[in-house]
Amino acid sequence: MKTHAAVLWKIGDKWSVEALDVAPPAAGEVTIRVRAAGLCHSDDHNVTGDMAAPMPVVGGHEGAGEVVEVGAGVDRFEPGDRVVTFPMPACGRCQFCSRGRSWLCDLSARTMSATSSGDRYPFTKGDTGIGAFTQLGVFSEYTTVSEAQVFALPDDIPYGAAALVGCGVSTGYGAAVRAGDVAPGDIVIVIGAGGVGMAAVQGAAVAGAASIVVVDPVAFKRDEALRFGATHTAADLAEASLLVRELTWGRMADVVLVTVGVMHGEWLGEMAELVSKGGKLVMTAVTPASETSVSLALTPFAMSGKSLIGNLAGFTNPQADFAEIWRLYRAGRVKLDELITTTYGLDEINEGYADMHAGRNIRGVLLFD
Repeated sequence: MKTHAAVLWKIGDKWSVEALDVAPPAAGEVTIRVRAAGLCHSDDHNVTGDMAAPMPVVGGHEGAGEVVEVGAGVDRFEPGDRVVTFPMPACGRCQFCSRGRSWLCDLSARTMSATSSGDRYPFTKGDTGIGAFTQLGVFSEYTTVSEAQVFALPDDIPYGAAALVGCGVSTGYGAAVRAGDVAPGDIVIVIGAGGVGMAAVQGAAVAGAASIVVVDPVAFKRDEALRFGATHTAADLAEASLLVRELTWGRMADVVLVTVGVMHGEWLGEMAELVSKGGKLVMTAVTPASETSVSLALTPFAMSGKSLIGNLAGFTNPQADFAEIWRLYRAGRVKLDELITTTYGLDEINEGYADMHAGRNIRGVLLFD
């Protein structure tokens, strides 16, 4: 099958839209016609080298579309089914899946590999094999993926909104309601107001937080955060610290959710000072792979009983948790359509990422005809 897809040939390049061949579905795989794909910052980490996949690679891991072909043994889907993708596979059989922690599924060991489980490239251009980012590669009109990374999409959920739930929304929402375990009456700080951060704001609101303080240097994003449930905003950590001290009489925040596009270890100590005794600092952001140290005063952190929690994919079990988000969306309690600031065609992908870096978008989305 032929497709047009956005390929990154090496770190530092721009995305290049190329005509490629898509592998047919092998056993346990499905081929999807992609209808929408989110322009997540994680894909841009390939460009900067902060978290790069083997090159060349077709980007995209937030996707929604419809199944066009299924491989042998696939019994969950058939052609015509609407689906949403998820970067973390769920086999349903390993120890982690059986304990309800499918975001840690053993199959995720191959997530950043260039080839599929059968050591086959999902895309080719002539004799050159091309990988798919997180085994998905949804910056493409068609892609072939494991059924373990595909989940049913109800007919009433628009493709653009659904694509965002396939990573950014579920990760941010889960940062608050699962990893952070926000409780009614909590004081919450969200650092970084992109797509993941806005989903974290909404998760904190659904969980019953009394105050939600959003920290972001971009005025547009601070203003937008108030639409999604923030009660206060601040331009930087120093301003946020003064604000939260006043709100809490010096107790500080119960939960701090870090959702910046790129995290640096030198910031961790200042972020930890925003956390109350017994509170949680939830790390969702990606740090460049070359950075291996942090700045954190361990004794006061430990003696205050604070927790540093790594948030992988919002601790999301998509088979169950996506349904929760669909229900909240229908009820108007989680805004999905409003997260999409701008839509783009595939040929405009580099423009979309330029807008992301300039702070013009909460989330950009590619729409395919």
